[in-house]
This record gives sequence, C-alpha cells and structure tokens, in this order.
Amino acid sequence: MLRRLVFLFLLASTAPAGAAEPLVADLSRHLVAITTGFAGTDVLLFGAVAGEGDVVVVVRGPARTETVRRKQRRGGIWINSGHAEIAGAPAFYRVAATRPLAEVAPPALLQSHAIGLEHLDLDIRPADSSAEPHEYRAALVRLKQRAGLYGDHVQDIGFLGQRLFRADMHFPANVPTGTYLVEVYYLVDGRLAGTQTTPLVVSKIGLGAQLHDFAHRRAAAYGVAAVLLAAGGGWLAAASFRR
Repeated sequence: MLRRLVFLFLLASTAPAGAAEPLVADLSRHLVAITTGFAGTDVLLFGAVAGEGDVVVVVRGPARTETVRRKQRRGGIWINSGHAEIAGAPAFYRVAATRPLAEVAPPALLQSHAIGLEHLDLDIRPADSSAEPHEYRAALVRLKQRAGLYGDHVQDIGFLGQRLFRADMHFPANVPTGTYLVEVYYLVDGRLAGTQTTPLVVSKIGLGAQLHDFAHRRAAAYGVAAVLLAAGGGWLAAASFRR
C-alpha cells in the first residue's frame, strides 16, 4: 500500500503545471466478501491532494425503498398508527471529513451533493396526514443508526504530511449487499476543487451465498429441506438417546 500512496502523491504533485490532478484516491480493495462467519471488516481509503484544503468522504450503499411505521400507545399497548414509504434511502451511509462539515463547505454545497444525514434526498410518502414527513425521516435515521448502518457522527480523516490522507471505513457484520459508491470531495476555502467516485462491491460468496440464493429463489423447496433436516436430526438424537 505504501507504494500506491507514494504513486498517488507523485501523481498529484509532480505533474506539469496546469495538468496536475487536484485529487487522486483509491481503496485498499474493491470487494467486501461476505463468507460464513463474516463479522465485519475495514476498508482503507487513501489518496493525495494537490495542496492545502479539506477532504470529505461519503460512503453510500445502494438506494432502497424503506417502510417506516409509527407507533402510538393506547390503553397501555403500543400499536401501529401509520406508516410511510421512503424511497431513495441508502442502505448504508457514512461520512468522514478533515473538519466539521459546517466548517468545510456552505450548506448549499452540502445539500447539492447530499453530504450529511440532514441533506439526504429522500422521497417520503406518508400513508396518512397525521404525521409530518420529518418525523418519518428522523425515525428512519434512528433505526439505521441503531442497526449500525448509518454513522452517528462524522468520522475523522487523517493527513500524512500536508497532502496524503487516509480513512478507515468500517462495514459491520450486517452490511447489506450491493454496489456502493465511495465519493471523495476536495474543497479549498469552501469551494469544490475536485471529486472522485469509486465503486465498492459488497457480495456474499461461497456456501453461505448458495444457501441464501436457494432460500430466496426456491423458498418452498428450502422450507421442505429444512423440515426434513430438522426431522432427521430429531430422529438421530432420539435413536442415540435410546442406545
């Protein structure tokens, strides 16, 4: 990895005047392989910038439509009292930056690039008018943070010298599969000076992936197999006990 860091630094700093790349970045790997016993993993993002400034990294999972339900307490019992469909919600979302976002860029820039949880572009469709959309938005964020899929703070990005930077991105054991986008922004005095987007694939592989695919594509057969396996296991246990 050190050789790649040196290469990125040379690429960003020694190109002819007017031709130097303002930002170059890469990942330590572009595949997160979920195998049996997967307990989470870290992926290193590293890069170089052409001069002084700030770096912001956004990791977005594939967009999905989520259903968020609202509960009310009636007669001592919590019941569902409404729900909303939220389209465009990233399955995973993390932000890292060299400084607090409010110090790095103006709100309009953060909004236009959906940087920060409060700037996510979500299409919220409540099934009733008894709750405001922002309530469902806040509920979605809480649920995702509780599951460890949305960051609850802006992670720090470390600089090695004045131009090289790095950030470790953690993916928990329950990370959803799909194609992720790792977006890197280079800002100087609050203005965007360079951007780069790198894909990252999270995929199930091996026996676990085959079982998952079998269970979802052939649900009936999977159910029968599970019942037969359980029955066979019970019979063997009973036979062993009798002996």
